[in-house]
Amino acid sequence: MADKWCVVTGGRGFVARHLVEMLIKKEIFRVRVADLGPNIELEPHEDEGILGHALRSGRALYVSTDIRFKDQVLKAFQGVEVVFHMAAPNSSINNYELHHDVNVKGTQNVIDACVSLNVKRLIYTSSSSVLFDGVHGIFNGDELLPYPAKHNDSYSATKAEGEALVMKSNGINGLLTCCIRPSGIFGPGDRLLVPSLVAAARAGKSKFIIGDGNNIHDFTYVENVAHAHICAEQALASEGTVAEKVAGQAYFITNMEPIKFWEFLSQIYEGLGYERPRIKIPAFVVMPIAHVVEWTYKLLGPYGMKVPQLTPSRIRLISCSRSFDCSKAKDRFGYAPVVSLQEALKRTVESYPHLRAECQPKREGPSKATVYLGNGRVADTLLWRDKKQTLTVVLVLIAVYYNFIACNFTIITTLSKLLLVASIFLFIHGSLPEKILGYTVEKIPLSHFHLSEEKSHLVALSVVSSWNTTVNCLKSLCTGNDWALFFKVAFSLVFFSFLGALSLKSFFVIGLPVAFVAFYVYEKREQEIDGMISEALSLCTKFKSNIAIKIRSSKD
Repeated sequence: MADKWCVVTGGRGFVARHLVEMLIKKEIFRVRVADLGPNIELEPHEDEGILGHALRSGRALYVSTDIRFKDQVLKAFQGVEVVFHMAAPNSSINNYELHHDVNVKGTQNVIDACVSLNVKRLIYTSSSSVLFDGVHGIFNGDELLPYPAKHNDSYSATKAEGEALVMKSNGINGLLTCCIRPSGIFGPGDRLLVPSLVAAARAGKSKFIIGDGNNIHDFTYVENVAHAHICAEQALASEGTVAEKVAGQAYFITNMEPIKFWEFLSQIYEGLGYERPRIKIPAFVVMPIAHVVEWTYKLLGPYGMKVPQLTPSRIRLISCSRSFDCSKAKDRFGYAPVVSLQEALKRTVESYPHLRAECQPKREGPSKATVYLGNGRVADTLLWRDKKQTLTVVLVLIAVYYNFIACNFTIITTLSKLLLVASIFLFIHGSLPEKILGYTVEKIPLSHFHLSEEKSHLVALSVVSSWNTTVNCLKSLCTGNDWALFFKVAFSLVFFSFLGALSLKSFFVIGLPVAFVAFYVYEKREQEIDGMISEALSLCTKFKSNIAIKIRSSKD
């Protein structure tokens, strides 16, 4: 081991971390971890585990490397016997330039460095998606399938290009290569699949199944993927006919246990304490929305918008079948899963205790919706806490609408009739005896209509304060320097002018139902909505600052 070094590019990635630890455990090589960061930052369990000890003892070494720059790759590969090329951008980002720079140009740099430095073996981490066109399902597909004319996304397209380069380079200056095509990788340490599923569950989106729910998928536990890389490398190192059969080829790697896609997700949801998806939505219904989301991301992505989950390529991915035959990997370099699917699911679920349903952050104190509505009867009514009271108010409002508003009366006529009805009701109510047929008639106390001196004083102070605030705003606007205040005032005036244009009928038909629904939804989804609002404000701020920078640069 003292004389043998291997490199794992993208060594801090999800699968690469497992491969690095497996290589260290097997003690075949000293491991050089190559990744983008200027230095390696270990998580507590890594620092105390095998990787931390290996870095301190010299059995492992971190090298800051960007494979898009050939000089950095050459430096990282000095004195190396084997390269495990696993570096790749996030597959959920559909950015062709980024993927092409890393998966194609970066892979070519890796190949050139291997050839010039006499590296003996190169194992490339590809993907089963290199054969997926986003339209046709794949059932028990093998390596004889050709690349599609058009791929589902830029990640798959560029991965296919990189894979072709690696297989073509086999035999140059004695370099032996092969490509590993894992399908649906999952396991502990994954920062994409399980966290995104939990985020969807907490946002109330996990109840939906896209498609008919019967599509089959092959998932692969992360340790099995790492194991397949080592099997392939050992076969190439054996030389002779075994190495010749393995070299220059691509191999599908799965858990060899195909399962319904939505059943797999359901088992993760149930394991973490969430409900199974149950409502089926046809893919063609969701696809137009996904196109709008993707278009919005292309527009606002440069200004900080997070990568959306609902994209056309992802909808096609989760609604089609994709299963693969691993016979070739089994026959040529002896691959077989070391962890079964059910055991892998168990380990994965157990590795996310902080994402369990019972670990959701609990609200402390009253909700913002309650505070906005004054913590009183209005809040109890609009937030449906006292359902009897809410239904009574709804019925009264419906009666008011049909008897006064729907008749297209003017505001003065409507108010007059309402006051007339109220006067008649109060007069009759006041004339009733204290008991009727044994039932007590509760009289409305005069205090309900009396405005105390203290309340009058508070109302007057509120009016004066509002007036002074308005005057101060006008003073600030007169200086002509506070653009933020100007936009706030302009937006507020436009908003109030829009409200003023609404008729009383429109207010009843649109405004009241929205109030009864919007505040209730906001209380239930406060964190998600606040997060969306803060993200939107952040985007607006970045957009404004970018415009300001462009204006200054144009002036200069």
